[in-house]
Amino acid sequence: MDKLPPPIRLLVFMLAGWVNREQQAVIDYLKEENAVLREQMGGRRIRFNNDQRRRLAVKGKALGRKVLGEVAGIVTPDTILRWYRKLVARKYDGSRKRGAGRPRTKANVAAMIVEMANDNPLWGYTRLRAALHELGHEIGRNTIKRILNDHGIDG
Repeated sequence: MDKLPPPIRLLVFMLAGWVNREQQAVIDYLKEENAVLREQMGGRRIRFNNDQRRRLAVKGKALGRKVLGEVAGIVTPDTILRWYRKLVARKYDGSRKRGAGRPRTKANVAAMIVEMANDNPLWGYTRLRAALHELGHEIGRNTIKRILNDHGIDG
């Protein structure tokens, strides 16, 4: 900006000031329009749908709490920022993608456990677990117990 000749620099500053005044006039008009609409509503509470809350929350978050305190008239800045927090929390909520609990043991491994238990009736859960470990399967004792109980084999 320092390399511009003084007359052009002056013109740029005047244009920037004019644009700023124009924007401030629009903001003042919109504030007054909101005040008139609130007066017409009387004391009734305004009900927003989810899309309206989302739009206000996104725009309000961009402004920040301080500016919202000066501009927001329909709802408080805290309400707008709370809507935004809920919007973000819902976006990153992975509960719909998660299944219920841990995945089941593969059928072929469960069949192997049942076969080993039938072939070696004196083996307990720990011995079965050690034998499965030797074959490369990491299975817990309680998982072995559950599989055997499901197949009617008492350990």
